[in-house]
Amino acid sequence: MIQVARQQLDCQGSDTTLSRKRPARRWSGARLAAWMRSSARSAIAGSMLGAAIFTVAGSMPALAEASNLRRSPIVKAVEGARPAVVNIHGRKTVRTEDAQQTGENFRQVNGMGTGIIVDERGYILTNHHVVDSVSRIQVTTHDQRNHVARLIAYDFKTDLAIIKIEGDKPFQTIRVGTSSDLMPGETVIAVGNAFGYEHTVTSGIISALHRTVQVSDEQTYRDVIQTNAGINPGNSGGPLLNIDGELIGVNVAVRVGAQGIAFAIPVDTALEVAAQLMSVERLEKVSHGVVGKTVWTGSDTGAEFVVASLREESIAADAGLQPGDVITSVGQTRVERALDFERAMLGRRNGEELAVEVRRGGNDVQLTLRVDPSRRGSGTLAERSWEILGLRLEVMPADRVQSVSSRYNGGLKVVDVRPDGPAARQGIRRGDVLVGMHKWETVSLDNVQFILGSAEFAKAQPVKFYILRGNETLYGHMRVSMNTAR
Repeated sequence: MIQVARQQLDCQGSDTTLSRKRPARRWSGARLAAWMRSSARSAIAGSMLGAAIFTVAGSMPALAEASNLRRSPIVKAVEGARPAVVNIHGRKTVRTEDAQQTGENFRQVNGMGTGIIVDERGYILTNHHVVDSVSRIQVTTHDQRNHVARLIAYDFKTDLAIIKIEGDKPFQTIRVGTSSDLMPGETVIAVGNAFGYEHTVTSGIISALHRTVQVSDEQTYRDVIQTNAGINPGNSGGPLLNIDGELIGVNVAVRVGAQGIAFAIPVDTALEVAAQLMSVERLEKVSHGVVGKTVWTGSDTGAEFVVASLREESIAADAGLQPGDVITSVGQTRVERALDFERAMLGRRNGEELAVEVRRGGNDVQLTLRVDPSRRGSGTLAERSWEILGLRLEVMPADRVQSVSSRYNGGLKVVDVRPDGPAARQGIRRGDVLVGMHKWETVSLDNVQFILGSAEFAKAQPVKFYILRGNETLYGHMRVSMNTAR
């Protein structure tokens, strides 16, 4: 355990009365003339009434046209997106703030949120805070079918997560736009599980772009979209759509106490994070060897997934892929983004051969990629740190660390801790600053990469670590497994 190192009509049914017949009266010439004038006026009025009735009857096509006009672009946008929007419910245990008064440290609360289907096999993008600590994630699709989802992966820093449901047929996915060409003032639409009212639709405009919003000491949203579309508790994780019905953001937060101020994570950011969360290396421990990036080339041509580099002796290198290639399809999956590529690689059989089409120097080139799970990737540093230590880390400015303790040259801030991981078992928590492990300082992520790859680290079990918490330096001993695979 860690020790101190000194340091929410009447129809009034007109009864018709029959009158008694009266004897006929003889009219004078003047009276007869008056009667004729009256009759003429009645005839004119009658003809006008008839014309009015005809005009109303003749206006029915205009009413039909008005009915078509009701199917506005917003209506069409919602109709297209709704099948890919799910409602999320669950119960979680939270620590009470008045535990000393009540004697109860924890209580059960109902949670709700929204999700977006990004893969026809049931992979759903949502906010991490929607599913965090939820023991049973319940998902309702647009056809009112209920599912129990499992948490696949999450990223605390961006507050995004991937969950998965199973179905007997492919799920409809959302149409994806881009957040690279958004304009303040353009119309946007939010769909979500607002206060538990399923598939609530609201609309508004983009109020501003590139906002930074701090919601707590541990959570800051950067470069987000500000909108005045009605976003309420339960909307989190749901789509923000443009007028064409394309996903341009993931709704994430509202400004408490304000009206018409809400925020969404730009879709380009969200889907790049989703690609990491759905990486075949992360989920299936299979290395394809492609290091790529999504490049937005304009609204006419869309996005492209460009190969930046290749890992040596990888299956991608064996297939003949080269840096600079634009991957346009893998198997039957069209590729425009990193997420598309990772989706195309998931669930493949050992030895399966995939047709890969790339654009190279203006020419289309056909390649064949053979899946080989035995050639496992070493994974990224973030993945290894998560698997081995149970930590997600980011560099903390050296001056901030030294303002607490001049003894240290810098440190790495703990942004997430894996439940039941080695770090969690030793009491490390979010917000701590890792300043050293064993005999090495941890000033940069490269330091951690060196430590995790060191034979001395592998043998030195348990490993001593040092963290800053507030103004104190704490230490403990962590036992890790270099073969951990989560």
